[in-house]
Amino acid sequence: MARALVTVPPSPRRGEPMEIRALIQHPMETGYRPGADGRVLPRDILRRFTCRYNGELVFAAEMFPAVSANPYLSFWTLAVDSGVLEFEWQGDNGFAQVERVTLSVA
Repeated sequence: MARALVTVPPSPRRGEPMEIRALIQHPMETGYRPGADGRVLPRDILRRFTCRYNGELVFAAEMFPAVSANPYLSFWTLAVDSGVLEFEWQGDNGFAQVERVTLSVA
């Protein structure tokens, strides 16, 4: 499992915008770079990131080989209700990781 860091405001106010930041440790190997033995390293990238707020999709991103290792994403959404933010990363070779953060709206 990759190390993921998710940052949300501690107690956003209802109806106000809030910034959400997500970072995951991943090599993002493009499949074009030669290894030490001269052979091309196999592709291993994250392909998709989604964030759901109480089950509703609020942000999605498609990623491609040009995205750097350890991708960092930042986006804004409105604080509507207290609930759960679910972050999901999907990638090559069957990689999938889900992180959940409980949000308490004031």
